[in-house]
Parts: sequence; C-alpha cells; structure tokens
Amino acid sequence: MRGRNALNAGVKSLWGAQPLRSEGALQREKSSRREEPVRREEPLRCQEPVRRQKPVCGEEPLRGEMMAAFPAITAHAPEAASASGAPALPALEDFLPALGALDHTTRLALFEAGTEVLECRRVLARVGLNVVGEILRGHDDFVEMAHYPPDDVFDADSHAQYYYHAHRGAAEHGHFHTFLRAGGMPAGVAPVRAVALSEPWPEGDEAISHLIAISMDAWGEPIGLFACNRWVTGETWYAAEDVIRMLDRFEIDHAWPSWPANRWLGAMLRLYRPWIEGLMRHRDAAVDAWRRAYPGTDVFEDRALEITGYLPVSVPALMTALQTGFGGVRLEEPEPPDRSPP
Repeated sequence: MRGRNALNAGVKSLWGAQPLRSEGALQREKSSRREEPVRREEPLRCQEPVRRQKPVCGEEPLRGEMMAAFPAITAHAPEAASASGAPALPALEDFLPALGALDHTTRLALFEAGTEVLECRRVLARVGLNVVGEILRGHDDFVEMAHYPPDDVFDADSHAQYYYHAHRGAAEHGHFHTFLRAGGMPAGVAPVRAVALSEPWPEGDEAISHLIAISMDAWGEPIGLFACNRWVTGETWYAAEDVIRMLDRFEIDHAWPSWPANRWLGAMLRLYRPWIEGLMRHRDAAVDAWRRAYPGTDVFEDRALEITGYLPVSVPALMTALQTGFGGVRLEEPEPPDRSPP
C-alpha cells in the first residue's frame, strides 16, 4: 500500500462533500483482533449516502473497457513485479478457470449468487443508494486508511468480518477487505510454518485470515478483486487451499450497518468463487517465487510485495455470459422469493 496516495487531492468524496484527507505516510495496517477494529479513528459524521457523483479521475475509461470485455475477466500482474529489480511472478492467467470450462451446476450456482448481487443493488438503487454509500453513511470525511465502519463489521455466529477503506489513489474509490476469524474456521486448517519471521502473527483464538479484497469505483460498483501479502492486513497466513475452505463460511447475517450491503458482499464471494480460488493459489505461487528470489528474508513483511494479483471484474458482463450459457444451454433465472403476506 502506498499511503501517500490519497484519492487525488481535490477529487470530491462520493457524496460530494470534502475530499479524502491523507493521514500522512503509510502506516502498517494491523489485523483486527479481539473483535476490535484494526485502527481506531475518531467517528465521522455525515447525513447523506453515496449517490450519483462524478467518477474518480481516470475511472470512466476503465469502466468502459471492462464492460466491453467478455466475460470481463482479464488478469493484471501486480505493480511490484514490474518494479526495478523485482522478480518475475507467475502469470495470474495460468491460475484462473475459463468460464466455459465450468460445469452447468457450478454456472447455475454462480448465476444464483449474481442474481442476489443484482437484487441487493436494485433495492438500494430504487432510493438512490449503493453498497458503498451504505457503509459510509453517517460519516462526514472519507479519511485515507480509516476503517468504515470504524469498528468493522463482525458476525458473532459465523466469525466473518469486513471493513471498507481507501489508499490506492485514482485506481479506485476504495475497497472491501473480507476476513474469517479463528472461531469460524473449518476443522483441520492451520497457519503455514514459516521461517525467518520478523513480525508475530495473530495466533490461537486471535488468528484471522484475509479472504479477498473487492475494489470499488466512484459509483459504488465493483471493478476488481485482489489478493495481497500478509503485512497488508496483519493476518495469520494460511495456505491457499485452507483459505478456499473458509470461503463458504463468510456470511454477515445481520442488518448492521446495512442488510442489503451485507448480503451483497457475501453474494459477491459466491459469484466469483472460481476466480477467487485462482487468486488464492496464484497468491501462494507469487509468495513462493518472491521467497526464492530473496532467500533468508521475511517475504511476508516485504513492502515491495503488496498486491499479489488483481482481477478486473464486471458483474453485468459476467451475468450476461452466465445467462447466455454455453453449447446452446441457457441458464434459467431463479424464481423470485415469495413476498406475499403469510
């Protein structure tokens, strides 16, 4: 993370109020422990949610490219790999499944998840809202590196957790980080055994695994998924296959700070499940390649390796591909839920 990159000085925040303010040089993000936020900032105040504002600088061409892509899944190499002297990392494309290679049952499950994503978006859009606005509602300034909501969102039953924040400049408006705590992890998972560690990891009941990050644009729409190195979130490091086993357990089954936003986030992880799995496996391969290039160093704390893989996404494009189906087989849209009075 490059903390000196605010969302462009002078670019207005989503609700058209004050621009995002930098808190100075990048400080290391700490993991969320004991069900507390990673960072504690003063609560902010705002009355209006995100609505229809101008995009962040450089956002509109990016949206256009992704909407035109089919099915809008094009892997990006992390910036660190192109830096001077940085080792070449494995190609993310080699870890991602082709949509056409997924069986009908899997595609149908993805389509059902996407239907929920779009339904959450629809009910918010009817009153001029979106998922990011729901998370930022009630906060005045949008401060770089601050967590929204300030105490994170946690489900005491599933032990899932997430927050929204920003620090990546004009590449996005901000992003969601999703986690699973030790209490919700499946049996048999264990942190990797690493050598040359320079920082302690959360352990025991305090263990926490980062699942995936979802990048958002200035309209409150998802534009990318990315995986990252351990130091970015201060997590406990689990092997990709263990993290993949955790994905099904991410659920925020309550209405704070927003029922549709919570439902949307869980559905996004289901909609992009095959590609999240690819990002996780690629993450491990990238870390292994970095470790081989710099033996004897703590790869998990190397600030030169931040984002291991980034995947641009477009929900409408993916849903179109799923709706069309393959080989002449068309996926049927699930029946809407019965909302009639009992």
